[in-house]
Amino acid sequence: MSFDTLGLAPAIAEAVAKAGYTQPTPVQAQAIPAAITGADLMVSSQTGSGKTAAFTLPSLHRLAAAGESPLRKGGVRVLVLTPTRELALQVSAAVKTYGTGLRRLHVATVVGGMPYGAQLKALSRPVDVLVATPGRLLDHVNARRVILSQLEVLVLDEADRMLDMGFIEDIEAIVAQTPESRQTLLFSATLDGSIARLAQRMMKTPQRIEMATQHERHSNITQSLLYADDMSHKNRLLDHLLRDTALDQAIIFTSTKRAADDLAYRLTEEGFSAAALHGDMTQRQRNRTLTLVQRGQVRMLVATDVAARGIDVQGISHVVNFDLPMQAEDYVHRIGRTGRAGRSGLAFTLATHAERHKVRRIEQYTGQPIPPQVVEGLEPRVTPRPSSGARRPGSGNGNWRGKPGGGAPRHGAGGPGKRFGDSPRGGFAPREGGQRDFAPRGDFAPRDGGRDFARREFTPRDGERDGGRRDFAPRGDFAPREGGRDAPRREFAPRGEGQREWRPAGDRPGFAGKRTGGFGDSRGDGDSRAKRPTGFARPASRRPT
Repeated sequence: MSFDTLGLAPAIAEAVAKAGYTQPTPVQAQAIPAAITGADLMVSSQTGSGKTAAFTLPSLHRLAAAGESPLRKGGVRVLVLTPTRELALQVSAAVKTYGTGLRRLHVATVVGGMPYGAQLKALSRPVDVLVATPGRLLDHVNARRVILSQLEVLVLDEADRMLDMGFIEDIEAIVAQTPESRQTLLFSATLDGSIARLAQRMMKTPQRIEMATQHERHSNITQSLLYADDMSHKNRLLDHLLRDTALDQAIIFTSTKRAADDLAYRLTEEGFSAAALHGDMTQRQRNRTLTLVQRGQVRMLVATDVAARGIDVQGISHVVNFDLPMQAEDYVHRIGRTGRAGRSGLAFTLATHAERHKVRRIEQYTGQPIPPQVVEGLEPRVTPRPSSGARRPGSGNGNWRGKPGGGAPRHGAGGPGKRFGDSPRGGFAPREGGQRDFAPRGDFAPRDGGRDFARREFTPRDGERDGGRRDFAPRGDFAPREGGRDAPRREFAPRGEGQREWRPAGDRPGFAGKRTGGFGDSRGDGDSRAKRPTGFARPASRRPT
């Protein structure tokens, strides 16, 4: 199948061929003909599958078929909403490339972090295609500099990411300004949950196109997991990966902006051509950095997740997750920066042993295990446990040592051949050598001279504080000791002279008249506490009766 068979206008098909594209990708082959018919679409496809052209080409075809439309100042015909500035600039560049054959095509970009002056100049006349981020666009809409009442096509690119970033209210406010007759094209990594609810409110019987499930994603990207003991070990692993002779360009992802700056500076000091990219940089700095990457003048780009969506550089051969992402779906978009347009790529994830739960979350989200690897000479001191996604078949309750179906044998664990995983949950066979014996709840095996516990049933020990330990018995059934503090609940045996005596709360006599010299009487003689009789009971109330 070629682009000529998709029904595009000749001027657009010619521009696509001039750009070097001959065969449409699967998502383009399905989405473009459906969008040309004017239907609302909900499309799910993986990063790097060509979805930008999947909504750009039919939108331009619609403009070409309708001809010039008399729009007033500030009017917009096609609106594309994106979550990040980088993605907005990438979409704008694609629109200009595919629309070179169209006469008087006016494309404008409205994003945060850029001067208002250039945006106001671009909005001073009618706009055919407006690419914007929700926050900045809403500012112009509220100021009546952008009018959406004549909008023909609304595109939501990376809709799931926009919802994650908290743009839902801005999107709804923008959609409220558009006419109901518009065509809506929604592209997202997933079409369930909040995306489905959003589509239900703003779309009319949309057609669903799902190109890939989580299990089918990034089959052309080889993923690897490397465990590090500490930061020094992680830095040595990174240095080993970046010295790979097969590396053309690499993106290294960090979790914070400061970490990106620090790592880029360190790599530059070590002789690598590196630069940082994050949200604290001005738009001019970010554009300059991306231009250097696209020209090949920067080989190592150290970026935060702001760059996980919107970077389309064909030369990226390696992606390194120096820090694990906070959200599992960000992992998918990170590694999607390599293996673009059907090419193969390598994705490495560096994790500490304490981050195994994050690795499991990623594997559960993608439905694929990330196979762990070990670099010769840089092995971790601690052998990492495989995550749940990489668990061997038949491992049952998660025991990973030994043969499938059980754990490694323990010494003295209930006889020869007895394995850790063979007993029921909570049932551990006793071990020798002073270690605590475990057994199922309510059935503990006692040991001589040890701390023998059973569920609500404890064996008393003789003597006064044997070894300094308190004797335990079930509640309400304590074994008393002479001179000690052990007695049934709310009933304690008396102790020596001069110490307070306790009785149950329901069996305390009261006082009659003024308290003089009695128990705890601060108004009696100064030495009343020392003179109180040992058999005297505590009153039920502090006030005289």
